[in-house]
Order: sequence, then structure tokens, then C-alpha cells
Amino acid sequence: MRKLEVVRPGLFATVQDLGRPGLASIGVGRSGAADRRAFRLANRLVGNPEGHAAIEATLGGLTVRFAEHAVVAVTGAPCAITAGPRAAGMCAPIAVRPGDEISLGAPGNGLRSYLAVRGGVDVPPVLGSRATDTMACLGPAALTAGCVLPVGTPVRPQPPVDLAPQRAFPDELVLRVLPGPRLGWFADDALDALLSAPHRVTAEANRVGIRLDGPVLRRTRHDELPPEAGILGALQVPPSGHPILFLADHPVTGGYPVPAVVVEDDVDLAAQARPGQAIRFSAP
Repeated sequence: MRKLEVVRPGLFATVQDLGRPGLASIGVGRSGAADRRAFRLANRLVGNPEGHAAIEATLGGLTVRFAEHAVVAVTGAPCAITAGPRAAGMCAPIAVRPGDEISLGAPGNGLRSYLAVRGGVDVPPVLGSRATDTMACLGPAALTAGCVLPVGTPVRPQPPVDLAPQRAFPDELVLRVLPGPRLGWFADDALDALLSAPHRVTAEANRVGIRLDGPVLRRTRHDELPPEAGILGALQVPPSGHPILFLADHPVTGGYPVPAVVVEDDVDLAAQARPGQAIRFSAP
């Protein structure tokens, strides 16, 4: 059996794929990679189907060891990479020799990097997915030093590509938003307030969501809202008036009103936001 060993998991690392769609009716969210664009690219670079499982590493620090020849790729938050004694590059296939350790340094910007291995991480699926859902506690546990992950058999040829363009990670992220289902619960200027000034990512940020600090969104209705369906990118506003942006492991329902929703294509960029970083919202 082909396998890799986790030598060091870094701050926080999990196995992810593209999640569990279609199960919200039984209380199971989609989960999956937080930055799906970077995740898909990593798989394409090593010749995997886009949904094959890979490792999502938060703020670098991940080291894995291979016993056999392998091909890997690292995408997402840009970081220094070593493959055995050699330096390697982002967004490119990396040939791994038996005994090599692949190490990811701390990214200079961005938050989450993805390590894909040719053949995919072949842990047992749970409800049709190999993704770690930190909200529902489904899928494999977060990675720890010494754990061993099986690697699957390649099913496609290695693509003839040696480098892919790297996405920029600006200091201030700009996310497009659409009006949400409960905008009418807020003051008439709520959407203007949301767009008027940057919001800061607080320390309360994880795969479930990001609590933001910025202009207060004032409610005009204060009665109790029954739980409603939660979706990726929803901006849910608790009594503080400061929104919470739902990410990959968001709950399937929420009890706070949602005045706006981030355009789905921009949620990948939001998943790379660090505590203290500025986020500005804009109209599409």
C-alpha cells in the first residue's frame, strides 16, 4: 500500500475533498476544502480528478514523509517548500524520492495551503466524502504527528504541465456581496454601511466562519427569528451588529438574520483571510 507519514502537522491540518453536497436535509453540511479553487488546481497539477482528497494546511508548518516515489503539488497560500534537500516551487508538480520529506514554511500572506499527492489521499469515506468537517465532527480527525495516510492509485495520466499561474493575495480583500433574505430586518442604510468601510478579521476565525469587526449593521426588527437554512458565504448578523461570514464548515441552519451573501466565487478568497486583515465588501 502506498502511503505518506505526517511528521509534523503544523498549526492545523486536515484531509479535505470537495465535501458532502446534498445532505443538508439531514443536518449535514457540505464542508470540504475552504479554498476550492486552490484545492482543485493542486489536484489537476498531479493528474488527479479535482475531487480527490488532499491535505489542507493552515499557516504552514506541515511536514510529510514518503516511502516511495510520488508526485505532489502545493497551491493556495504561498510558502517556501522543500522536497528532501531541495527547494521546490508553488503551483508546480514536485517529484518526490523515497525517504524525502516535503515541508511547507509559513506563508507570507494567505492562510491555507493545499498539498495534493498523485493518486489522492485514500482514507475511508464517511457519507460519501473524505473531508474533515470540524463543525459536525465527521470524517478523519485533524492530522497529528506520526499518523499515516494511505495514497490511492493514479487513474489519469500525469499532465504535461510544469507550472500554473499563482493567484495574488492582496493585503485588503475585496468580496462581492448580494442582498440577503433578511435585509428588510435592518435599517435602510445597512447595505451602504456594509460597503462603506473595511471590516477587520478578528481572532474568532476558523473553518466554520469569520467574525468581523467594522461598521455596525443596525437592526430595525428585534423579534426572534426561527432557524433558517445557512449557506456558504452568508453574512449572519448577531445582536452585536458585527457580521459573521460563513465558510466551508458552516452550520446548516442559523438563528440570526442574513442581510447579505458573499458571491460564491469570492468565498475562496475569504477563506485565505488572516486575523487582523482588512476585508472590503463591494456590489457585484
